[in-house]
Amino acid sequence: MTTLSLDTTRDGELLRLATAGSVDDGKSTLVGRLLYDSKSVLADQLEAVESASRARGYGQADLALLTDGLRAEREQGITIDVAYRYFATGNRRFILADTPGHVQYTRNMVTGASTAHLAVILVDARHGVVTQTRRHTAVAALLRTPHVVLAVNKMDLVGFAEDRFAEIDDEFRRLAGSLGVPDVRSIPLSALRGDNVVDASTEMPWYTGPTFLEHLERVDLDEDLTALPARLPVQYVLPDGSLAGQLVAGQLRLGQQVLVTPGGRPAVVTALQRLGTPIENARAGMSVSVKLDGAGEVGRGDMIVAADRIPTTTRQVTATLCHVAERRLGAGARVLVQHQTRVVEGTVASIVDRLDLATLEHTPNSDPLVVNDIATVVLDLDEPIAADPYRLIRGTGSLLLIDPADGATLSAGLVGPAFR
Repeated sequence: MTTLSLDTTRDGELLRLATAGSVDDGKSTLVGRLLYDSKSVLADQLEAVESASRARGYGQADLALLTDGLRAEREQGITIDVAYRYFATGNRRFILADTPGHVQYTRNMVTGASTAHLAVILVDARHGVVTQTRRHTAVAALLRTPHVVLAVNKMDLVGFAEDRFAEIDDEFRRLAGSLGVPDVRSIPLSALRGDNVVDASTEMPWYTGPTFLEHLERVDLDEDLTALPARLPVQYVLPDGSLAGQLVAGQLRLGQQVLVTPGGRPAVVTALQRLGTPIENARAGMSVSVKLDGAGEVGRGDMIVAADRIPTTTRQVTATLCHVAERRLGAGARVLVQHQTRVVEGTVASIVDRLDLATLEHTPNSDPLVVNDIATVVLDLDEPIAADPYRLIRGTGSLLLIDPADGATLSAGLVGPAFR
């Protein structure tokens, strides 16, 4: 048996993953089984779960309670918020977001999967691919999640039948292919029993692939962000005049010709530091400080970019919005638009259409957005931003719409239309 450690400070690659699926497909049970079978549950946590399970009249520990942490969730027996869990193996560290399955909480998957390397989409082996499966797969594709795992759960309830698994796998792969999902791995399992979660199942000898945990440990995370054009949003100006921020894409090196946007002011990189140590080259993901020769005054909200591959600087942005607020958002509304470290005022100029995640059809509709709507909109900005299409660079292709009255987040935005 593979043993996980609760020590999340060790070295090793970090995998961010999000689980999604229909109600009662077993997402919380899968996560609970993963932690339980790998002995990653503290004694007091397990005791609390066993006590709560006995109070419900269960004959064994309900492992879903390990992730359904809110009182309202425990009382209703459903997940209503994104539950985050942190753990590690000897090979990799993990941040797992367990997202709700109900249709009305689709927005929570957008939150949980927005930074994920991998999405786990559960289906009940008895029901196969259903409408909510299509929605969650479409969200994963919309967010450009690099890897998807189809977890075919409750295989024990279909007699561990290979032909049933193959049927579901085939249908899902056709769906994922139509959405442009780049990598799919299908795994048959029973979260309740533990088959193929941490340990290989003796009930399904026909399946010769990795267990769920083995795949999480092995999946390739080498998304080559360094091959993208350099993008460094400026977060702070340090007392010595250095510009600090995280390089979200590409590389910077000493002597490199760059531009500072908006405005396209030319400059040369004269110094790079990471954690106070001089370096000659910075790669995507690093937090660094940079000194420039040229470009004049540079401040928070500006962005240092590769001189030969520049983003589009514009005051009008077509974006796909995932509306997350309970309040409506209509054409003509004034908003704040946060793009990396830059915040500008703007207006929702028009609402073009709605995207039906179940059918992937765009329907012309200019009505105000309501919670969970996904729509194409046009934003008119008071000041320009330098943005890339989300499909090309996730970091500089995403933005937030904020209510200027109280600072509440209204919508998460992806630069460019969806699936077009």
